[in-house]
Amino acid sequence: MKHGAIVLASASPRRTELMALAGIEFTVVAADICEDALPGEKPSEHVIRLSREKADAVARTTAGRFFIGADTVVVLDDTIMGKPVDDADAFRMLTALSGRKHEVITGFTVFDKVSGIHLSRSVHTEVTFRNLTEKEIWDYIASGCPMDKAGSYAIQGGAVHFVRSISGSYTNVVGLPMAELYEVLQTVEALP
Repeated sequence: MKHGAIVLASASPRRTELMALAGIEFTVVAADICEDALPGEKPSEHVIRLSREKADAVARTTAGRFFIGADTVVVLDDTIMGKPVDDADAFRMLTALSGRKHEVITGFTVFDKVSGIHLSRSVHTEVTFRNLTEKEIWDYIASGCPMDKAGSYAIQGGAVHFVRSISGSYTNVVGLPMAELYEVLQTVEALP
C-alpha cells in the first residue's frame, strides 16, 4: 500500500503513537466536527457516529483511500463523561470515578473512499479505579494532564497509578483498540 493511502482523522498524539507502534504506514489529518451527544443517544452509538463523521470530514478534503476516525468516551452509570471544561469539572469527574468501575468505549470507522464502504466497531473495556485522595486528584489536575482527556484521565500518563484493574483492551483505554482496528484493516486489505 503506497504512502498516504491510510489517513488517521485524529489530532490525538496517543492514537498516532499506537498506529506507529503497530507498524502501520499512515498520515494524520485532524477532523474538526461537533462532538456533542444527540438527545437519547447511547454511548456506543455516540462514538460510532462521531468516528464516522470524523472519517468522512477528512475524506472530503484529503487525498487517500482509507480514512480512520475514532472517538473515545468514559461512561459511569450510563452517563458519558466527556473532556472537562475546567479544573472543577475534572475534580468532579475524578471524584466520581474514585473507587469505582467504569467503562471506556471507543468507536472507530474505517472508510474506504474508493468503494464508499464504512466499517465501524465499538470496543468496551471495564476499568476500576482505586480510592483516590483529594490531594492526589488536585495534584493530577495541577499537572494539566486531565484537560483534554475523556473522563479527565490518561491511563498511559499521570493517572497510571489510579487504575487498579482493566478488563478488556488496554489500547482501547488509551484511545484506539489496535487489535480490532488491525483486523478491520486486514479485512479491507489496507495493510500489505
